[in-house]
Amino acid sequence: MDNKCQEIERCDCNVIHQDVVDMVREKLPKEEVLYELAELFKVFGDSTRIKILSALFEAEMCVCDIAYLLNMTQSAISHQLRILKQARLVKNRKAGKSVFYSLDDEHIKQIFDQGIVHINEL
Repeated sequence: MDNKCQEIERCDCNVIHQDVVDMVREKLPKEEVLYELAELFKVFGDSTRIKILSALFEAEMCVCDIAYLLNMTQSAISHQLRILKQARLVKNRKAGKSVFYSLDDEHIKQIFDQGIVHINEL
């Protein structure tokens, strides 16, 4: 990304293009949906959670394995997994004393991949 301050271009007039405004207003998602979307993107705003998701793209993993892979404590990983689970990005299953995590569905990988495509365009 360019670190230089870029001037934001603005209109030099105060003309409202009512037809465009009305058309866009009609198509905007409901406020509750926009709020939930913003909350989802907040979850993606943490590099540890991104690392966990990246690992889970490759395989279902238990908390111990994720902690070892990322060189973090199981407690720290469990905290991040709780956030990911609340956001419905991951799901878990118990097998004896182990808890295995995987992606909740394929949409998560698609969201992630689109972000990577965008970053690589810059």
